[in-house]
Amino acid sequence: MSYLCESPNAVKIWICNEAIDFRKQIDGLSMLVADSFNMKPTSGELFVFYNPRRDKIKILYWDNDGFALWYKRSEKSKFIIPKNLQTPLAINSRQLQWLLDGLDLGKLKCKKSLEYKDFF
Repeated sequence: MSYLCESPNAVKIWICNEAIDFRKQIDGLSMLVADSFNMKPTSGELFVFYNPRRDKIKILYWDNDGFALWYKRSEKSKFIIPKNLQTPLAINSRQLQWLLDGLDLGKLKCKKSLEYKDFF
């Protein structure tokens, strides 16, 4: 069963299961991915980190020949990130956009895609 917000060729996106110290930069974040996520930071996947106040997000990813770090600070609100995550949370690109737009991932659901076996 697939959902309309999923793409079969999409890049995997992972949200860290706990808030981090935002003084960490590329080297510290890539070490977190390797140690805490137990994943390869150069995989091409996106790794999303947030601060304890949940008003800042950093996204680390490998871009062909080096790391890239994307940063967003919300001026008047907080990002709604699920609490009490035991492991990193896998999301898709649409859910990442919802998160960055300030929407609650727990309240938004994708519709199931319609799959036909026969047309007539």
